[in-house]
Amino acid sequence: MSRARITPIIPEHAGALPAALAHIQPGSLRAWILAARPATLTAAVVPVCVGSSAAYAAHAWKPPRAVAALLGALLLQLGANFANDVFDFERGADTSERLGPTRAVHAGLLRAEEVRAALYGVFGLAVLVGGYLALAAGPWIVLIGILSIVCALAYTAGPYPLGYHGLGDVLVMIFFGFVGVCATAFVQAGFVPILAWWGAIPVGSLATAMLVVNNLRDRDTDRRAGKRTLAVLLGPRAAIAEYAGLMTVAYLVPLLIVARGLSQRWAL
Repeated sequence: MSRARITPIIPEHAGALPAALAHIQPGSLRAWILAARPATLTAAVVPVCVGSSAAYAAHAWKPPRAVAALLGALLLQLGANFANDVFDFERGADTSERLGPTRAVHAGLLRAEEVRAALYGVFGLAVLVGGYLALAAGPWIVLIGILSIVCALAYTAGPYPLGYHGLGDVLVMIFFGFVGVCATAFVQAGFVPILAWWGAIPVGSLATAMLVVNNLRDRDTDRRAGKRTLAVLLGPRAAIAEYAGLMTVAYLVPLLIVARGLSQRWAL
């Protein structure tokens, strides 16, 4: 099928500017930007910033390694976004009834096979960045990188997609919180400062809260597609309670950090 015959399926509720989205040409740069979901990349940037700040507080900030950690985190997030786009479509989770931002493969803007090739290419670049960090900081980074890629794929792919079995919240807390912050601090300092451990909690909580909002929004279509997120398994009231708890933790922990003398009052 030629690209000229691909008809984009743009739901009326898709994204903030559906009229603009309707003019995106299949296979265009704008289609790839849509698939990359740039608004989500802050979730990869923040852990690296906090981890680098913890290294700086420990007098161990190393800018080249911090930049490499940032690039690696962005590549992993980008690959995960591509994976979600293609695998959610293939599993039937993306339909015209979905309330979230438009997915490129479902909308007919990109073919599943080319997005799949792109995600493997992005993960390949992440491996190269991880190789540099492993040479600089030790072989533990290789294990962390492999686990990050495997979990990014296993979130929506494979025989037991983790995001379809209520494990997405735990994974986000671990990888966007503790792994993102602590690994960034480790590659610069050679150890994980106590401030990094504390800082990972609010970062992971905020990232998980973002997922909870998405899952609460998509619970009806996820249920029909067999995607059993916590919002589906426990219901909307539990999801709202989880969100409130995560936000409370996110803003309580900085108070504790300052109270314990781990950071100055400017952290507030």
